[in-house]
Amino acid sequence: MDPPDSLPSQIKLPSSLEAVRIASLPRAAYYIADFITEEEEEAILHKTWPSDLVKDTLVDARPLPDWLEKPVVSRLLSIPISDAADGHGGGDGDGHESHIFARSPHGRPNHVLINEYPPNTGIMPHKDGAAYYPVVCTVSLGSSLCLNVYKSKEDGALDPAPVWRILQEPRSLLITTGDLYSEYLHGIEPIAADVDLSEQTIANWGLLRDPSSFENGLNQRQTRTSLTYRDVLKVSKLGSKLGPLFKRV
Repeated sequence: MDPPDSLPSQIKLPSSLEAVRIASLPRAAYYIADFITEEEEEAILHKTWPSDLVKDTLVDARPLPDWLEKPVVSRLLSIPISDAADGHGGGDGDGHESHIFARSPHGRPNHVLINEYPPNTGIMPHKDGAAYYPVVCTVSLGSSLCLNVYKSKEDGALDPAPVWRILQEPRSLLITTGDLYSEYLHGIEPIAADVDLSEQTIANWGLLRDPSSFENGLNQRQTRTSLTYRDVLKVSKLGSKLGPLFKRV
C-alpha cells in the first residue's frame, strides 16, 4: 500500500471512497480524477504501447507484473470504503471499512484487461458477467471519453438511449459495483467526439478534475488506453504455476 507520506505531491487520495461517490448513480460508483500522476501515466503507457502484446490484451498473473501492480493496486487497496464502519463487515478493526476488494475471493485484483480506444472506436453495451467478483476498477490513460450506462426495457430489449454518461479523464479511476455492475449494461459509442457535455448530462461532472475544459460541451477524442482491474472468482492451480499469461481477447 501507499502510506500517505509516500504519495506523490500531485496525488491527494480521498479519506474514503464515500467521499468520491457519484451521487446520481445507483450505489455504488466512485470517481477519483487524479489517481495517478502524469509521470506514472507515461511510464505505464511506455510499457503497454507500442508493444504488440498491448492492444486488447488479457493479463492474468499471480502476482501481476510490477508495472500493473504499482502504483494502481497498492494505492487502490489503501483507500477505505467509508470513514466509519457501517455494520456490514469487512472492516479493518479500527472503525474503518476496508478496501473495495476486502470481500473478494483473493482480496485484491488478479486480472487486468488492457484495451486501446482510438477515435471512432467503441464497445457494444454489455455486462461483465458472473466470472468476476462484482467490482470493476478502471484506470484511464491518454485521453478522455464517455462511458454510457444502459438499462434493459421491461420486455428485455435494450433501451438504446443511455440512462447515464460518465466522463473518464486521463489518470482517473472509476469504480463500479453493486446494482450498477449487476443490473445495468455499459458501453462506449464509436465516435470521434463526445458532445453535449454538461453538469446536466454527465453523472460525475462535480468530481471531474477540470469541468471548465468541457464547458463548450465537446471532448475531441484521442487514443485512450484503459486498464480494467477485476478479481476472477475461479483461478486454476495450474494457471497460478505458469506465471504471467498474455493473450489476445
